[in-house]
Amino acid sequence: MARTQKITTHLWFNGNAEAAVEFYTSVFPDLKVTHIARWGEGGPGLQGSVLNIAFEMAGQSFLALNGGPQYPFTPAISLFVTCDSQADVDDLWTKFLEGGGRPNACGWLDDRYGLSWQIVPTALIELMSDPDPKASGRVAKALMGMQKIDIASLRRAHLAA
Repeated sequence: MARTQKITTHLWFNGNAEAAVEFYTSVFPDLKVTHIARWGEGGPGLQGSVLNIAFEMAGQSFLALNGGPQYPFTPAISLFVTCDSQADVDDLWTKFLEGGGRPNACGWLDDRYGLSWQIVPTALIELMSDPDPKASGRVAKALMGMQKIDIASLRRAHLAA
C-alpha cells in the first residue's frame, strides 16, 4: 500500500467501515479503494472480516477502521466539502441524509454512520470574506438560521441594506 500523502485521515467506525466506504463511493464517484486488510487467524476480529480499508476521495487519503463502539464520531471533527452550485449542495445534502443521516446547523450534517460533514458552497466563503463587516455580518446572521445552506438567501442577505 503505497502512500504519497504524509498525513492520512483515520476514521474509526463501529464495525461498519465497509458499508460506510461503499456508501461514500455512491456519493463521490471518484472514490477508489486502494487496499483492504482483513483479520487473520487468531486476531480479535472474525477471520476474513474487514479490519480496515484504505481509500482515496477527492485526492485525499483516508483509512476506515472497524474499531468498535469505544470512540464514536463527534462534530468536533468533520469533513468539509466545497460545492460550486446550489444543485451540488442539494445533491450532497440529500444523499447524506438518506438512510438515517441527521441535519445540523450551518451546513453541517451527520451521515448514517455518525460522521460529520460540512456541505459548503464556495459562494458562502466569498460572501463571508466581504471586507464590509456589515455585509459579511448579514451573511453570517442568515447562515445561523439555516441547516442546509441556501445560496440565494445568502446573496439576498449580503445585498440587504
